[in-house]
Amino acid sequence: MPSWFQMIRSDRRIILSVSVILVFLISMACSTAPNPGRRGQGSGSEVVTTINPAGPIVLKTAAAEFEVLPSGYIRAYLLNGESRLLLDEPDSGSDFLVSAGEEISNFQLDFARAKVMDAHGKIGTRGKRVEITGRASTATGAVIEKALAVEVYDDFPKLAVTSLAYRNGGDRAFQVDRVVLASHRLNAALGDAKAAAYSLWSFQGSSYDWGKDDVLPLSAAFYRPNVIGGPGPQGLGGGIPIVDFWTRSVGLAIGHIEPVPLAMSLPVQVEKDGRIRASIALEPRAVLKPGEAYSPPRSFVAVHSGDYYEPLEMWSRAIQRQSSWSIAKATPQSYEANWCGWGYESDFTTAQMLGTLPKLKHLGFKWATLDLRWFDNYGDWMPRPDTFPGDSIKKVVDEYHKQGILVQLWYQPLSAEDGVGKHGLPKPMAMSRIIKKHPDWAILDKDGKRARLVSPVSTGAAMCPALPEVQQYHRQLVQRFLGDLGYDGLKMDSVYSVPPCYNPKHHHQSPEDSIKAMGQVFQVIFETAREVKPESIVQICPCGTTPNLAWVFFQDQAVTADPVGSVQVRRRIKMYKALLGPRAAVYGDHVELTDMKQVGTSTNAVTWVETGRDFASTVGAGGVIGTKFTWPDLPPRPRYRDVLLTADKEAIWKKWIDIYNSKMLSRGNFLNLYTIGYDLPEGYAIEKDGKMYYAFFLPEHSGVWKGEIEPRGLKPGSYRVFDYANGKELGEVTAANPKLTAEFSEHLLLEVSRQ
Repeated sequence: MPSWFQMIRSDRRIILSVSVILVFLISMACSTAPNPGRRGQGSGSEVVTTINPAGPIVLKTAAAEFEVLPSGYIRAYLLNGESRLLLDEPDSGSDFLVSAGEEISNFQLDFARAKVMDAHGKIGTRGKRVEITGRASTATGAVIEKALAVEVYDDFPKLAVTSLAYRNGGDRAFQVDRVVLASHRLNAALGDAKAAAYSLWSFQGSSYDWGKDDVLPLSAAFYRPNVIGGPGPQGLGGGIPIVDFWTRSVGLAIGHIEPVPLAMSLPVQVEKDGRIRASIALEPRAVLKPGEAYSPPRSFVAVHSGDYYEPLEMWSRAIQRQSSWSIAKATPQSYEANWCGWGYESDFTTAQMLGTLPKLKHLGFKWATLDLRWFDNYGDWMPRPDTFPGDSIKKVVDEYHKQGILVQLWYQPLSAEDGVGKHGLPKPMAMSRIIKKHPDWAILDKDGKRARLVSPVSTGAAMCPALPEVQQYHRQLVQRFLGDLGYDGLKMDSVYSVPPCYNPKHHHQSPEDSIKAMGQVFQVIFETAREVKPESIVQICPCGTTPNLAWVFFQDQAVTADPVGSVQVRRRIKMYKALLGPRAAVYGDHVELTDMKQVGTSTNAVTWVETGRDFASTVGAGGVIGTKFTWPDLPPRPRYRDVLLTADKEAIWKKWIDIYNSKMLSRGNFLNLYTIGYDLPEGYAIEKDGKMYYAFFLPEHSGVWKGEIEPRGLKPGSYRVFDYANGKELGEVTAANPKLTAEFSEHLLLEVSRQ
């Protein structure tokens, strides 16, 4: 007989009938507890389960141990030899409900009747699953029954997946206002006795606010709401549903593990006692009739060593196991250096795009981007008659092709101008033809008004991605861009999430259907691009933030997304290498963004001067370099950025483009050998063509550093060490003693080859 959990549909929100639940509860009541220390049978699993009738229940692998405590808290240990390393310091359960202001958390779990079985589902079949039931009473007399399942898989020995269901066991309706899942209370001192309780480094996966660091140390007053899935209070939205924390010795991550974007939050807060509280919070507003049940999304807890790379890689593999798609393989063209026309800003001309060509060819670029505002209107995406009259936009790409340079075209999917949005451009826009023709394609908010796509470049009307007609329209756009106009790739920009859709003509089961369906449009875009031009590039930029689960896998060139400084460039490259594979093509974005200074404000946006020259942060970390320089000189404009390619800059640009093209480390194998926050200087390692490449970086404005560096991961033997950025021999190291005394400022890039 299938268990209760097997009856729950993949959207994790179904309300179940009383008959299904009674069958499950009867089967649980009739089962007998297995013997302690039971090893997986049938599936050949190496997971060992131990049941104590009074608690805890333990699921153990060779790498980790997960304890289900009587409170329901799932405490996670990383096993390292004889050591059990942890960050968990529980003071309550891992989940609770809120109804009419009352928190319901006093569930009495029946460990004596716990049921052990083989794991099942798309994540894996080799593993063990434990199911436990319990119940709680509320102040109003309601009875809530809880079913908890914890799964641990052989292929994911450091990951525990939790499924929950809550049943109304009373005789009147019960409303679930809020649900908290995977709540963990962390204390850094458990992993490092000398550390303050809050002294953890962290990865914050939300796309909540432009320009915020997603990898950072926590402070004594830290709080971040981490809205995930749908738009946040400031727009944007999406994100990767993970928060992660680590010390030098142990890390812990939590999140949801459903293969669709879901609207929720992963709040992280340092509490008054210095401990960190992290959890998942949802507001389902579900009304349960007697006998009905609510099941929230599956959550996970994972332990790891090192920084955020390992849990992100682990999560990515688990998501792919459950999906019909996998990581896109980058094309050879995805790794070529890119020049972007955005240096000329939004009113660039055909003459400027063509005038820069000689310099691009001299410097060794293979790609260029026709950027924002080549078009007449969001949604219609036709050439502007004032700057690209007639067929001049086609002539631009034809001329670039003659010079051996490929061209990307900028656009923002799902956005359509309706005459009332704001777009930060110098000229107003009228209502797009597509909205006039198909007004019912728009997402409507609760008040029946067109919902907005909020981004730094526009607040246009949002098309609903759940509509097959909208998906087909985007297929036709890609066919026109790459086929009719002849462009070679797509730069999709300011891509975050979409609002929930209340349009009654769309007949959604839930307003969140638009959020869940967003990835379908991007899958159509990616697959159509590959059909029209198999060697094309699809790039998606969530400006200033982390990517969205909805579309992160439907691209073959990720982008560090308007990084604020060099640190974000490097750490976002590492993030994408974890999510999309160690050989993923990750565009470091315009090098000018590696040094940004705020100089004032305008009515539209913060004004910055962008004068960065740090190619090393992209090259050394394994990214694809890019720039947006202008050439020749132009008359000054009010918001013109200081990106002119002067003679002294040209020498620097030429040097680094030559280094990049000769080494092409972006095509190498990224190795996770250094821990951000604890290995100083900050280190990166890449294996390519039988050689090891290392990059070490100092904090900004830290002067000259002198000391020992450690090239890790060397196979037995002796090695020559060469500073390839400065053309200097630095001596020899051996795998038995991989230490090298070095003195440098800013960065040190090494090529290490066998003697």
